[in-house]
Amino acid sequence: MNSDFTQTLPSFMKQCEQRANDLLRRQIVAHAPSVRLREAMEHAALGGGKRLRPVLVYGSALAVGGTLDAADAAASAVELIHNYSLVHDDLPAMDDDDLRRGRPTVHKAFDEATAILVGDALQSLAFRVLSEPSTIAPATQLRMVQILSEAAGELGMVGGQSLDFDAMGKLLSLEALETLHKLKTGALIRASVALGGLSHAGTTAVQLQALDNYALNVGLAFQVRDDILDVTSDTATLGKPQGSDRKSNKPTYVSLLGVDAAKDKATELAETAIAALADFPPEADHLRELASYIVSRLH
Repeated sequence: MNSDFTQTLPSFMKQCEQRANDLLRRQIVAHAPSVRLREAMEHAALGGGKRLRPVLVYGSALAVGGTLDAADAAASAVELIHNYSLVHDDLPAMDDDDLRRGRPTVHKAFDEATAILVGDALQSLAFRVLSEPSTIAPATQLRMVQILSEAAGELGMVGGQSLDFDAMGKLLSLEALETLHKLKTGALIRASVALGGLSHAGTTAVQLQALDNYALNVGLAFQVRDDILDVTSDTATLGKPQGSDRKSNKPTYVSLLGVDAAKDKATELAETAIAALADFPPEADHLRELASYIVSRLH
């Protein structure tokens, strides 16, 4: 029996966080030729965070009978892509944020040029890590690279960010807002779950579809939660400026639904995500508990 899925969720999340941090540290040190670039990459990638996306990778791997070892490359890759996106999102030309995870953003701690290079380096390192020789079948490995590249590009995060810019100051429908966030936030979350499932050779197409249904709803629940916390939490707790969405005049689930209805929406999405895993064994319990955890701070 795999003991990793019998841990409590907080213990499993801490294990995933430490595992991801160790992997990222080794990968950055091994590949960065410039001391300044390496320090800036470490500032961006090792400066805290709960490592939700690696947790989803590892949880999905366990849910289909896989192992953490086989999912390491995927966990590293999605976290590198996530951190690249944060570095670029924080730039003055984008969201112009001074704080990230309670520390100065990369362009504040270093400079804008370095921040651009850091984002570029983290993105390319993600694909290097994911495509290196491994025990995963080459055809499956190629599929994983394709999934991650789509999630990171114009059909995923980049496309969602573009829609986000277009939406500033506008009143969107709920459907349009969901489309935006399915790309901007949800695409990488779906990729994380898919890559975790694909890291195990025995995963079926039916399991992958169920995992994708789970990820789609978890991704939206996560975004609804973020929109709510931007209104109800504080800068110290968030680790980034509170109220930044209102300041930027961005449409959010709170601006469309109000706080209470947004909380109900997040809870409904989490319950739908859990229901998608109805046919999975207890090894999927970390994923089930994670869906509940995402919305637990709202009530």
